[in-house]
Amino acid sequence: MPELQQQRVVEALLFAATGPLSEAELAAALPKGTDMAGLLAAVQESYQMRGVNLMQIAGKWAFRTADDLSFLLREEATEQKKLSRAGLEVLSIIAYHQPVTRAEIEDIRGVATAKGTLDILMEIGWIKMRGRRRTPGRPVTYGTTQEFLEHFGLNEIRDLPGMVELKGAGLLSGNLPPDMFIPSPSDDDVLGPDEDPLDSTDFEPELEMHLPDDEETDDAAAEPDEALNMDLPEVLDDDGRT
Repeated sequence: MPELQQQRVVEALLFAATGPLSEAELAAALPKGTDMAGLLAAVQESYQMRGVNLMQIAGKWAFRTADDLSFLLREEATEQKKLSRAGLEVLSIIAYHQPVTRAEIEDIRGVATAKGTLDILMEIGWIKMRGRRRTPGRPVTYGTTQEFLEHFGLNEIRDLPGMVELKGAGLLSGNLPPDMFIPSPSDDDVLGPDEDPLDSTDFEPELEMHLPDDEETDDAAAEPDEALNMDLPEVLDDDGRT
């Protein structure tokens, strides 16, 4: 069998195979005594500048996309991940009560809030650090972002559903405490009279490094904050409606 015909046989076998083939498997379709090493080297050289290359993989042979063209075949997809219940609660509190500090969030939730929750929401781009409260310790205040409005289809933060809308959607029961109220949200970028502007050091990593107490550790274990979420807070849908 002429060498060119032998090369064609090798090509056909490799293209039709569901996986890499060994030299012995290829040799079984060729005349006895065929120089397999030389034949494979010749095929490999002929494909050197082609869109696919002949490659040896774990001792076997297969055609693979040329390395410099692999970017054309890469498929990118947005992975939908879940946000923890704690993340949903924190996001809702910030949306309605901004500007709000971490301690104020914890007062409303009634449990400690792991710093990872705030980090995740900032990484997603839904909340931001606004300033520092003019109180002892100068805690950071948080608010929502333009990305938050865009994601939930809101023209402005005041478009968030109020008490009547939440009751109508069945998200609030009729037996609410008499002092229960939902504040009128505001995301005005102008700092309030009790806020100081951030400085350059506020944007360094580990802004709020701390040692968690037992309560926070228990809360973080019960509601893992590592799990991201591109789903919506319980009071909203993609169009910003209840």
